[in-house]
Amino acid sequence: MSLRLFTSAAVLALTAGAASADYSLTILHTNDFHARFEPISKYDSGCSAEDNTAGDCFGGSARLVTAIAAARAKTNNSILVDGGDQFQGTLFYTYYKGKLAAEMMNKMGYDGMTVGNHEFDDGPEVLRGFMDALEFPILMSNADVSAEPLLADVLMKSTVIEKGGEKIGLIGLTPQDTDELASPGPNVIFSDPSAAVQGEVDKLTAEGINKIIVLSHSGLNVDTIVATNTTGVDVIVGGHDNSLLSNTIEGAKGPYPVMVGDTAIVQAYAYGKFLGELNVTFDDDGKIIEAVGEPVLLDAAVTEDEATKSRITEAAAPLEEIRNKVVAEAAEAIEGSRDVCRAMECSMGNLVADAMLARVKDQGIQIAIANSGGLRSSIDAGEVTMGEVLTVLPFQNTLSTFFVSGQTVIDALENGVSQIEEGAGRFPQVAGMTFTVDTAAAPGSRISDVMVDGTPIDPTAEYGLVSNNYVRNGGDGFKMFLDAKNAYDFGPDLADVTAEYLAEKGPYQPYTDGRITMK
Repeated sequence: MSLRLFTSAAVLALTAGAASADYSLTILHTNDFHARFEPISKYDSGCSAEDNTAGDCFGGSARLVTAIAAARAKTNNSILVDGGDQFQGTLFYTYYKGKLAAEMMNKMGYDGMTVGNHEFDDGPEVLRGFMDALEFPILMSNADVSAEPLLADVLMKSTVIEKGGEKIGLIGLTPQDTDELASPGPNVIFSDPSAAVQGEVDKLTAEGINKIIVLSHSGLNVDTIVATNTTGVDVIVGGHDNSLLSNTIEGAKGPYPVMVGDTAIVQAYAYGKFLGELNVTFDDDGKIIEAVGEPVLLDAAVTEDEATKSRITEAAAPLEEIRNKVVAEAAEAIEGSRDVCRAMECSMGNLVADAMLARVKDQGIQIAIANSGGLRSSIDAGEVTMGEVLTVLPFQNTLSTFFVSGQTVIDALENGVSQIEEGAGRFPQVAGMTFTVDTAAAPGSRISDVMVDGTPIDPTAEYGLVSNNYVRNGGDGFKMFLDAKNAYDFGPDLADVTAEYLAEKGPYQPYTDGRITMK
């Protein structure tokens, strides 16, 4: 697929002279906030009050409030939208579910949001409670919710808002494989994103709407495909794969915005570290004639709003006893970033897989497989608190033990490495085994040299595995485990198991040992 990616800030052919009918709009946006109401460190994990005072922290709701107000003050016409995944990631979500997210988003004055896959982590019931608390629309176009009574006739595919005397269409987009990534239940049926978006574009266009923004929690690759396969979409505000798009930051995944035809695609990394700011000018026909901007880094230069900071401190009080308990010590920082763990062996993956296997090895279990999507943060060197462990492993997953054939293990590994290019969370971290990945090969034929306890795997033999209950029940595409023998999904909490293992090994020395070979 040939795409036109414009690397300069100014995009498209600008019309000669600005007509009086031109309409300018500032699109402020966030995505993948993941309950990071408090500031984060450079590792995207928790940041202490001392480090925050020293100017070493980023983000947090109090900075976001200040940044939004400053951005709005620069323009007389703006909207604030979110690309999904407000849910999950810290003790705040574990304790409050969606209540605190709704409170903060209402306070900041969001105009719209799409449903992220993590908004389904606790099923339609918690999503519905979140929706009921919001003062703005949350959208999802590519799913049939008519058979789910909690969402039917409530969760809209698109909506129209008015800003500066002009009507703007907003369309929501959720990962097509959300049924594998979360827990939407059997009554929500997901569908092709391009077809769903085009259907809503056609409906909005028929109503006379010629400025259309898609709020997409689908990743940059899917957003690019949607932009290519549809007509009438002006802007896609993305999320899901935590893409940093920038014209100035080294290592950014692409320019800000990425242009595909006439469509501007933006995303602002994750965890509230940036506030996206795209300035768009439309002509009288609703076509973009200019799209310029850059994500704003929410570092120490952005003052925290005191009222918001006070509210978050108040909300954190019930969490302190859990959060501050020191459970172990790390000799060095334990690498758990998604960029590493979703592409190769990482020390956090080894820790979690080793911890799982050590707990159940006396039950005839030989292999541990951990999905990297379940690893949500790194851990700094020094004292390790339970709060830090829960930030890494926030999903309240339990250990699952089960028995499958060697061929099923190979199939599982193939699934795990099938979407490396997209940074998918199904990438397998393992213990008790080694294997080689050929990233140049086609998905489904990338795995070789699988060894279990130093012996080549036998496709016909039976092996005992441990994973988490999410993976065992088909999450992240591991559907080959659904029919496993002697499955038990109700073992101890994965975070507790990991914390206890860390304590036993303290001071824990993180490591990689070549159990996954990439070529």
